[in-house]
Order: sequence, then structure tokens, then C-alpha cells
Amino acid sequence: MTELCLTHLTLSHFRSHKTARIEGDGRPIALFGPNGAGKTNILEAVSLFSPGRGLRRSAAHDMARRPDAIGWKLTGHLRSLHQTHEIEIWSEEGNARQLKIDSKPASQIALGRIARVLWLIPSMDRLWIEGAEGRRRFLDRMTLSFTPSHAEATLAYEKAMRERNRLLKDQVRDGHWYVALERQMAEAGTAIHTNRVAALEQLSQAQAEAQTAFPTAELELTTTEGEMPLSEDDFREALHESRFRDIAAGRTLVGPHRADLYGVYAAKGVPASDCSTGEQKALLVSLILANARALARDFGAPPILLLDEVAAHLDANRRAALYDEICALGAQAWMTGTGPELFEELGDRAHHIHVDETDGASHLEDIK
Repeated sequence: MTELCLTHLTLSHFRSHKTARIEGDGRPIALFGPNGAGKTNILEAVSLFSPGRGLRRSAAHDMARRPDAIGWKLTGHLRSLHQTHEIEIWSEEGNARQLKIDSKPASQIALGRIARVLWLIPSMDRLWIEGAEGRRRFLDRMTLSFTPSHAEATLAYEKAMRERNRLLKDQVRDGHWYVALERQMAEAGTAIHTNRVAALEQLSQAQAEAQTAFPTAELELTTTEGEMPLSEDDFREALHESRFRDIAAGRTLVGPHRADLYGVYAAKGVPASDCSTGEQKALLVSLILANARALARDFGAPPILLLDEVAAHLDANRRAALYDEICALGAQAWMTGTGPELFEELGDRAHHIHVDETDGASHLEDIK
């Protein structure tokens, strides 16, 4: 399998790290140390090597090391599909993030063509029992991993919907003001729905083909307004028909922004929301692994995986099974935990790094 990995990562004035350097060789990387030492900050840095706002969805100015607040910079050597790219990501004095690929200014979409990064973080453990917004975001991250242009469709849809919602709140009833916005929403919204459905199909196939220690999740895309319109014309007509109801509500009530992801523990036929905490975690791990397997086939290399506190709610057997699957897949997984014993099953299959904090700054130590 062709590798996709970071072979070098430098952090400068990023979060708790005044300066830090990690040299990788494609193996998984196990980061261990006390809470608050800066382990998750490293994972956040790696997450910025893919389109979007990163695993914390933070603004650029929030990533700067305090109290310096002079800006920050990340540099990485990304090995991707037989090529190595030098990537620079930085923010100066709280300004928007900037990006260069091989010394040339680049877009987030360009980054998405060469990098695939997936993550599982503790805040996602409540995915199945909290609001639909988090599940949509989870689904859209998976969809983006297959279709980088999904980000453009999402941004176009949200921009047009904000404008339409402004008209609705102002009680504008003249239909001429809505026509162009609803055309844009219909075009982008249909693309969003099509991309999501295609991603779910790939995930379903990847789960069906795999022999894994983790439970299979049956997934279904649902909406609060019944079936999503199947065509661009249908969606435009649905928006037109919903105008007076939307004016009363002050917001758009039909579209992919109302979708939800419904999951079922397949072997038990139990909704994911009714499963135990451990089962819910196992289902999430299963989906991340399925996403990775599907990407390995679709993209040509397994994605970089970010697994924050991955051992939480996994017993020793499932933890060992997870490590075996990661290594069999050939993915570079960046994992965090409080102690080295959580990664004993990996042995020399992983690069082990101790992360500690002294005088307000994080420090790294390679453990051979």
C-alpha cells in the first residue's frame, strides 16, 4: 500500500509548544504523558494538514501560544502517493491561517487532493446521544475525505442560506428576491446530499467486506422533513413551496442542513443511542476504520488517523485488536494516552514519545 504519512513535523509557538519537532517513518506514533501536557495539541496540529478548521474547530488566533500571541507556524513533510510535499501552515498576529505547498501559496482544496486525515476525539464519544449537528459534522468529515469538493458545496450552500434566512427574518414576501438564492441552494444542496449518500455507501461496503473485532454500524441518512428532494429541480420547488412557512419560522426548514445520521448496532439491532458507552465507542472506532479502509481503496493510501485518548472505554482485547487493524492497514495513526502501558501491545510497531510540561511549555522525549 502506498504510504500517506508525515515524515517530519515542526510546531512553533503553537498552543503549549514553543517549539517541537517529530520525525516519523510511517509507523503509528504513540504520544503519552499526563493530562494537560500538550498531547492533543500535537494532534490538532496534524489535523490542520487537511481541509477545514481542525479537530477543535478553533479560530487561528486561539492556536497561538500564550502569552506570546505573536503567531504560530507548522511545517510538515507529507509523503503522499509517491511524492513528498513540504507544507507550511501559519498565522501571523491572529490573522487567518495561510498555507503553502512546495513553497507556493495553495488553497484548502489543493491540500485535500494530497492529504486525507481522519480523527476520533473524546468529544465525539457522545455523538449518538447529542444533537444532530454533531452527527452532520461527523458525516461531512467522512464525506470530505472521499470528495474534497464537498467543502466547496457546503460553503456555497451555507452562504446562500444565510442570505435567504436574512430575507425570511425581514419578512420579505416578494418572490423575486428568493429566486437566485434558492437556485444556488438547490445546486449546492443536491451536491451535498449526493456526496453524503455516496460516502455512506462506501462505508457500508467497507464494513461488509472486513473481518474486524469491532461491531458493524448500519447507517441511514434521515431528515426532519421526510425525504430529501432527489433532484435539483425538486429541491428548488421544495424551497419555493416552503417560503411562507419559512417566513413564519424565520429560517429555512428544508434542506441538507436538517439531515441527521441514524445508526444501529447491526448485530443486536439496537439503535446506537441506546447502546452502552463502550458499545458506542466501539461503533465509532468501527466507522473510523471502515472510512480508512474505503479510503485506502479509493485514494490509493490509508489516511492519517488521529485517535485522542483512544483507549478510553476500550478493554485490553479491543485495544490490542485496534492496534492490529491499524498496523495491518498500514496507516500512520497518531494516538494519545496518559501512560506507556496503554500502548504496550504495539511494541516496536510504533514510535513512542513521552510528552511532558515544564514551566508552561510542552516537551517531547523519544522513547526507544
